[in-house]
Amino acid sequence: MEPTRSRARSALALATLLGLAGATHFTRPKYYDAIVPRSLPGTPRQWTYVSGAAELAVAAAVATPRTRRLGAFAATALFVAVFPANVKMALDFRGKSPKARAIAYGRLPLQIPLVAWAWKVAKASP
Repeated sequence: MEPTRSRARSALALATLLGLAGATHFTRPKYYDAIVPRSLPGTPRQWTYVSGAAELAVAAAVATPRTRRLGAFAATALFVAVFPANVKMALDFRGKSPKARAIAYGRLPLQIPLVAWAWKVAKASP
């Protein structure tokens, strides 16, 4: 596969991931409400919807070649910005089942390859 095509596929896969994640903020908001840090102003539902809309907007930007670079940099920032919610989830799940804890704790190191992926898409985009 040629490099340009591979880069485009990587960008579209990233956009798809962001789009699916963004959509779930609206289809299953209670899950996200529970991991919104309480120190944030407003209600958890407001943050759930704002973060879902942000993910959808970033997905659209990454999917569009003209805005891909900016969108991928925004995805990088978004993946860093949601890290506190993942930390809160890990802390909240300390008393849950081993499977639930594994999912919550697994989200923490997962942010590293997501940030790296988004950064790579940004750097590869004109």
